[in-house]
Amino acid sequence: MHYYFEYQLILIIRIFEDIPFFNRTIIHLEGLIKHIESLIFVADQPITLSEIKEALELAFEIGFDEADLIEQIQTLSQKYSSDDFSMEVVEIAGGYQFLTKGAYHGTIGAFLKNRTNRRLSRSAMETLSIIAYKQPVTKSDMERIRGVSCDYAVQKLLAKDLVSIIGRSDGPGKPLLYGTSDRFMEYFGIKGMDDLPKPKEFKSPENAVGSLERLEDALIEPQESKSPNQEQIEKEVDDEQ
Repeated sequence: MHYYFEYQLILIIRIFEDIPFFNRTIIHLEGLIKHIESLIFVADQPITLSEIKEALELAFEIGFDEADLIEQIQTLSQKYSSDDFSMEVVEIAGGYQFLTKGAYHGTIGAFLKNRTNRRLSRSAMETLSIIAYKQPVTKSDMERIRGVSCDYAVQKLLAKDLVSIIGRSDGPGKPLLYGTSDRFMEYFGIKGMDDLPKPKEFKSPENAVGSLERLEDALIEPQESKSPNQEQIEKEVDDEQ
């Protein structure tokens, strides 16, 4: 009798093994949110909904509905909104990413204080601001506004992947056009360009950004020309940083 029931159990197991994706369906129903959580955690940049869907379908070989995935992400986001966690799930730059909460930025800032490789100089910030608010923009337009060569600043921004070449102008010589990259939105923690503060907001001290002063004037009116060696001075300052 014992061997009979053991034989019946083996048959049942084999039947279930023949049902397509039986085990995968169980995982889909019970543990999907954990798989999504792991994908967001390991991604080195914001992971999009389509990337999450593609990874899950590749792993489990079944289809997933985007509405179900969004619901799971929202549940995950609600979970990490609790004070029990120092991180949160943030929708940023067209995807999702784990970021630390504002309450801990002071501690993290202290840790990163001496990491100058991510810091932007004043000249780079001025150039980046012009590109962000005037894009698509040529290098000559940047130099007209700043009153100094922008070659070095642009190269630094390209190296940091904060700006990119997005085409060519129809003007004489067809100069290159520059615009911000997806990395720009990730770097400054914004969802899209509409989240950028308006230039007039920089006039209030409490809304000042970095050390950049009178941004509105810099974006609207050409600045007074700087000395011929100003670009070299800025380059030396950047190199020191």
